[in-house]
Amino acid sequence: MSGVFGVVAKKDCNEDLFYGTDYHSHLGTQFAGLAVYGRELARKIHDIKGSQFKAKFHEDYLKMQGDKGIGVISARDEQPIVMNSKFGPFAIVTDGFIENSEKLAKELFKKGRSFSEVAEGKINFVEMAAKIIISAKTIVEGVEKVFSKIQGSCTLLLLNKDGIYACRDRLGLTPLVIGKKGSSWAVSTESAAFLNLGYKLVKHLEPGEIVFINHSGLKIKRKGSKINQICSFLWIYTGFPASNYEAINVETSRERCGAQLAQDDDIAADMVAGIPDSGTAHAIGYSMQSGVPLRRPLVKYTPGYDRSYTPVSQERRDLVAKMKLIPIPEIIKGKRIVFCDDSIVRGTQLKNYTIQKLKEHGAKEIHLRISCPPLMFPCKFNFSTRSINELAARRAIKHIEGKEPKSLCKYLDENSKEYRKMVNWISKDIGATTLKFQKLEDMIKAIGLDKSKLCLYCWTGKVPKNGVKKCSK
Repeated sequence: MSGVFGVVAKKDCNEDLFYGTDYHSHLGTQFAGLAVYGRELARKIHDIKGSQFKAKFHEDYLKMQGDKGIGVISARDEQPIVMNSKFGPFAIVTDGFIENSEKLAKELFKKGRSFSEVAEGKINFVEMAAKIIISAKTIVEGVEKVFSKIQGSCTLLLLNKDGIYACRDRLGLTPLVIGKKGSSWAVSTESAAFLNLGYKLVKHLEPGEIVFINHSGLKIKRKGSKINQICSFLWIYTGFPASNYEAINVETSRERCGAQLAQDDDIAADMVAGIPDSGTAHAIGYSMQSGVPLRRPLVKYTPGYDRSYTPVSQERRDLVAKMKLIPIPEIIKGKRIVFCDDSIVRGTQLKNYTIQKLKEHGAKEIHLRISCPPLMFPCKFNFSTRSINELAARRAIKHIEGKEPKSLCKYLDENSKEYRKMVNWISKDIGATTLKFQKLEDMIKAIGLDKSKLCLYCWTGKVPKNGVKKCSK
């Protein structure tokens, strides 16, 4: 997932743009960029793998003078993309994943179009969106064309001399919010970015909604849809604790997840802990519900390290997982520990680093409690897991079956013997004393949004609103 931020101000926007974009650093690990419109359109992009946004852009933003600008922390593509078109010069940033990008590229090639931003043979999704937009009569019609043609998701900001177009993905898979401070306007993926900058949240964009902000204020260019399928993983892991999506706070939702895990758990333990940082709130909820004291056997060394889930390469993920968590032997030795985490994706970090560290320092028992169900399907809508072979649950099923099964229905049933076999295999593989996953309905209850408004594809394999065949029993 990427994070986007934009500002329109009466005077220079660069300081709010710099800090507002930086507040999205937990979302992307590959590239970051700023574009500011003053006398002319200026842009800066930096590789931020293994570094911090503030250090890379501190000198740049001081020189980028203008009254409006957009920024991005990107999980995949170099952006913003800047184009000179029939609409005049503009810059664009996006958050999402275009699953049918190869097909769309072939269509554009046939029309004589080309792509300049190509890295390692991969077409830049942001340039793809820009090329589709400029093929339409107006910018708004161009964005609508993006919504209609892509499979996946695309939330975007487009900056030109007049202001900023803010457009939320047509199914609302990723969030976008509007804030106001005096005469200044801002748009952000994370509502938390507004809090320290003094912006008041005035609007959650609806799915498919297109708005325009300039010095005159906010204007709705295309009304949104009531069809909402926002990513559930925002509350479980991806989102920032202080943010709200659909008016539901992340931190309190995670506490409810932890409480749900504790409700039916009868394990005897000396302490509850969360794998920092995203597991911490889940552990707080578990401790509040169970009465088992909360402690910190592992602490995170924050400076210079990414979130261990987000880097593209396994080597980088392993390095981050190894180096960022530091054990406290005096707390670990001889203790029975309930360890809460947001999810098990690949399972390699838990097995090779987290659990191994606890065992090396004398943990007596390690009981893993995971705040979402087993992840079964690679995400189709954002840049995260891309292969079933990456997922611990699918590896477990393949080991149990000896091959890829024709149907996963029994493994999706939390009451089936096949489900229990899968969980037991994962538990033994990663070296836990016991392992329990959150039930799907309990996770939905903890999030606090109606099931029909959530994307649950990672767990169910059901594409939002498009429908899939039911499992054959």
